Amino acid sequence: MFRSYSTQLFSKFFSLTVTSRWVSKMPNIKIGTHSGCFHCDEALACFMLKQLPAYSDASIVRSREKEILDGCDIVVDVGGEYDPNKHRYDHHMREFTDTVQSVMKRDDCNWDIKLSSAGLIYCHFGHQVIRQMVPEILDDDDIHNIFKHVYNSLIKEVDAIDNGVPMFDGEPKYYITTNLGARVSRLNPSWNSVGLEPDVQFSKAMELCGEEFKYHVNYAASVWLPARAIVKQTVENRFQVDPSGEILELPKAVPWKDIYFELEKTSPIDPLPKYVIFQDNSWRVQAIPVGLGSFICRLFLPEAWAGLRDDELSKVSGIEDCVFVHSVRFIGANKTRAGALAMARKALQIGKCQSSE
Repeated sequence: MFRSYSTQLFSKFFSLTVTSRWVSKMPNIKIGTHSGCFHCDEALACFMLKQLPAYSDASIVRSREKEILDGCDIVVDVGGEYDPNKHRYDHHMREFTDTVQSVMKRDDCNWDIKLSSAGLIYCHFGHQVIRQMVPEILDDDDIHNIFKHVYNSLIKEVDAIDNGVPMFDGEPKYYITTNLGARVSRLNPSWNSVGLEPDVQFSKAMELCGEEFKYHVNYAASVWLPARAIVKQTVENRFQVDPSGEILELPKAVPWKDIYFELEKTSPIDPLPKYVIFQDNSWRVQAIPVGLGSFICRLFLPEAWAGLRDDELSKVSGIEDCVFVHSVRFIGANKTRAGALAMARKALQIGKCQSSE
């Protein structure tokens, strides 16, 4: 009895001792960033890192003390050093000028806005993070296209605002679509706050940035990427729609503008399409703008059609089943595909006649 009890006790003690030793030897991974007022870029950088298996259980260490930061496995937005080999990712140094273009060294990554810590972490770890978040996407090209889309729709805004990049120099250098920086800033304790712990507030900032980042990645994977394949095929098939090659036909009403203009930048499209038709209840004919975000179209619908509807529009245009043309002439509709295509063709004909006069 005593021997049996002693054996059990020894086994438990041995197990506890081994377990304790194992736990004590487990690496305590630390992500370092600065203390004090926090910003969107380092909160987002820390969130992205914690999506990776290597850092998922890491603790966040907020300090400006060199000795403390030296004990961290990876440091972002502080420390005065950018050295990927040592996992140091600060961007505040006078000599720091890196951009996506200089870090990625790829022809299709030519953004020239100076990187923040979010952009640095995204450049070095973004593809891995995306693979973790959307494991169903296996194709490397698809992962890279998602990477580019999320940079353009979210990370670029964070980089630009953190570095004080002017938004306009002729054409907009970036677009503010999330106001994420301002939302993160509001989480900082105010001068007269009582009971707000800065580290707790930083955790909230990470969570806020994470929700925004997850939305953009998931949107890119489940909505934008399938739409991109459709728009790409639409551009390739344009001469089958009309011999001019200046009319696109989307098989579905997908988000197309940013995708189309991205394709236009990466591969020559000649001649440039002027109209796109697609079904959205009725069939729409939409004039293509001169650039993303512009209200100026390459070829507006005919002035004589502006603001007309139904029978009156059909009579003036000579095309059956017309529904409307907007008074600004950037979009119109017809009840049938044949009617929408006829409107696009006639608008193209009228526009070319007027430009040759």
